[in-house]
Amino acid sequence: MLAFLMSPLPKEARDARRFINIENVVATAALHQNIDLNSIVRIFPAVEYRAEQFPGLVYHLRKPKTTSLLFSSGKMVCTGAKSERQARKAVMKVVEELKRNGVVILSKPETQIQNIVASVGLGGRVDLEKVTYSLKRTMYEPKQFPGLIYRMDDPKVVILTFSTGNSFVQAPRKRR
Repeated sequence: MLAFLMSPLPKEARDARRFINIENVVATAALHQNIDLNSIVRIFPAVEYRAEQFPGLVYHLRKPKTTSLLFSSGKMVCTGAKSERQARKAVMKVVEELKRNGVVILSKPETQIQNIVASVGLGGRVDLEKVTYSLKRTMYEPKQFPGLIYRMDDPKVVILTFSTGNSFVQAPRKRR
């Protein structure tokens, strides 16, 4: 898509600088029951919960390295995973740890992947001015922000591209 707008580099140099990395997968889960967050704080002193500042309890896992927000409604948000599988695993691990320590969870959580963010190296510099005129639905104001924002309709994706050829891709993804 952007190849014709990139500065020429030898093929070996371009290939060495191309990459795609999943940076974050966000999952939501529903436990279909209310949860007493204060009882979780008593059982797990390492969790963070300040109801007067934020209605969710912050629960960190070391492996997989993720952070989950638990709400008294039984809803959960998990961030920091590097794959869909890892996000689902993190949700299940939080639920299993709660159960193992006496928190009654009646059913298996219903998990959905909501969002995936990836970093991308295009392998060379990109002329953002040319991209702005070549693609519809772009926003580029270099005096305000050095990146170009490109919003696709189908699939519904937002791509943030910098002149260095580095990009970030954010794509919503709902799956049961």
